[in-house]
Amino acid sequence: MESQATISRPPTPGEILRDRVFRGTTMGFAWFIIFLVVLIVWQIGFTAAPSVQEHGVKPLTSGKWDGKENFGILPEIVGTLYSSILGVAIGAFFAIAVAIFLTQDFLRPKLEVIVKNVVELLAAIPSVVYGLWGVFVLIPVIRPACDWLHDHLGWVPFFDTRLSSLGLLPAALVLAIMVMPTITAISRDSIASVPPKLREASFGLGATLWETILAVILPTASRGIWGSIILAFGRALGETMALAMLAGSASEIHWSVFAPVNTLAALVANKYPEASRPEMGALMYAALVLLAITLIVNVLGTLITQRALVKGVR
Repeated sequence: MESQATISRPPTPGEILRDRVFRGTTMGFAWFIIFLVVLIVWQIGFTAAPSVQEHGVKPLTSGKWDGKENFGILPEIVGTLYSSILGVAIGAFFAIAVAIFLTQDFLRPKLEVIVKNVVELLAAIPSVVYGLWGVFVLIPVIRPACDWLHDHLGWVPFFDTRLSSLGLLPAALVLAIMVMPTITAISRDSIASVPPKLREASFGLGATLWETILAVILPTASRGIWGSIILAFGRALGETMALAMLAGSASEIHWSVFAPVNTLAALVANKYPEASRPEMGALMYAALVLLAITLIVNVLGTLITQRALVKGVR
């Protein structure tokens, strides 16, 4: 009885104080993060306000940028979305494949640990190193294949130009490698959290291993997989250095994956150091558009994951 009374004693004033201090501290940090985000958005919006008032929505529909009177960013918007979608699509395919192999006993435990650590180490490589690797290693390797595709399938809009040096495809491939660790880690945890009884029940009904993976495990883990893809897409939208070094900084709209393009983040990074006051406002306008695109992507990602959850419950 005495031990039970000791265990169930009410908290002491010191414990109550520590609990209130902990709650207050965590709440303070949470509000500080919100304040920091609002401050960043307000500062960018304040700097971009003169450009927004002067040009309105014209930069969103124009492709001419001369740094004086014309500040069109439509090619950069298209380039940002195009490179991010292509890079995340390529990266998601390989990342989900790696996650499957790491969770479905395809590899020996020691080899599984090695592959897992190697994939995670990809996230620690600076983007400028990826850019240099893309320029000096990746582009020379893929150029013969790109030339063959142009020579034999040049009538296809995606291959109607040659890969001269920099271009969308090298940037998208490097971007795919950069987002792989994020998609792999979250997808691996989602797949590993699928109840083993579902897997065993599928085998009991006569399904093969790949039928179980494709029809049972992946649909069950789809919410986490979709979340990882959306998170990687948000990161891809804001990637700067690697794309600035590989995309080509061409303010033109091309559908060919071999043509040079430009992105909003690369535009800001390249022109910011020498920007005049009017151009500075236009660059902040571009940054504001990039923030809006990222916000829309996050909202759509939340809606997709919630819809997937509702379907899974049904």
